[in-house]
Amino acid sequence: MKRSGKVFLVAALVVVVCMAFRVSWNALRDVARAIGADETAANFYPFVIDGLMALALIATLVLVGRDRQFALKVLGGYTVASLVLNYVHGLVPALHEPVGMVRLADWDGAHYALVFIATSLPVGAIFFGSDLVAKVLHHRPTAETVRTPDGQEPAPAPHTPAHPAQTPAFDRAEPSVPAPVLEPSAQVTERAGAVRESDPHTLRTPDEETPEELLHREQFEEAELERMRQDARRAYVESAQAGRPLSARALGEAFGMSESWGRKQILAVRDDEDASRPRLRAVEPAAV
Repeated sequence: MKRSGKVFLVAALVVVVCMAFRVSWNALRDVARAIGADETAANFYPFVIDGLMALALIATLVLVGRDRQFALKVLGGYTVASLVLNYVHGLVPALHEPVGMVRLADWDGAHYALVFIATSLPVGAIFFGSDLVAKVLHHRPTAETVRTPDGQEPAPAPHTPAHPAQTPAFDRAEPSVPAPVLEPSAQVTERAGAVRESDPHTLRTPDEETPEELLHREQFEEAELERMRQDARRAYVESAQAGRPLSARALGEAFGMSESWGRKQILAVRDDEDASRPRLRAVEPAAV
């Protein structure tokens, strides 16, 4: 449908709703007077009933799923209630004149039921209207489907077959069969071992290292540890000279070591200081 046709349809619906509201407004106003409402409340009473019906109608167009069903139930319930009150207004001639409170039915049970319906509709409008507005405000629309003209099929997504029947047979799910495990031949294994031995960057396990390589690695690790000790001692000396000597725990944590390791470095610094400090000897006076 073209945009102009939709606009005309919506405009026609609004006109029909306004005319129906004007007809229903007269009956609902008179019923409100019959149950004791004053002139102002009676004039607002139709807006409460038919206004909630309009709100429920809008909610049915926005909401989906259970929320939409709830809005339809509210719309249907208030439509039936408005229909009953309009029907009573047509049956009771006394309601057509503003004479104050009037019985809505001769039978007491029917009268009490009609009064209950008429008086509970405004309270229900507050409750259901608030719930519908909250549902509409918290509604998150899902991704809309692509609409195509009538008689045409939507274009398939790229790399996707247009119909399931066009799916190749090899794309269908089939029970997976474990592939046979091929054992490498002796020639391939021998050649791979030769390549691994000739590559200097190949990682070797401690069992594969030669004695020379093992000695070289141990010497390198020891040199790295000694360099770390010297750096730690130098850091402690600088902190002591600055007036804020590091504690054993802080020194160990600074170099990723334990507190006992830091204490050993501090003691080593103090031993070096004691060794480099000159010692004074007491000289006995010579006998005269």
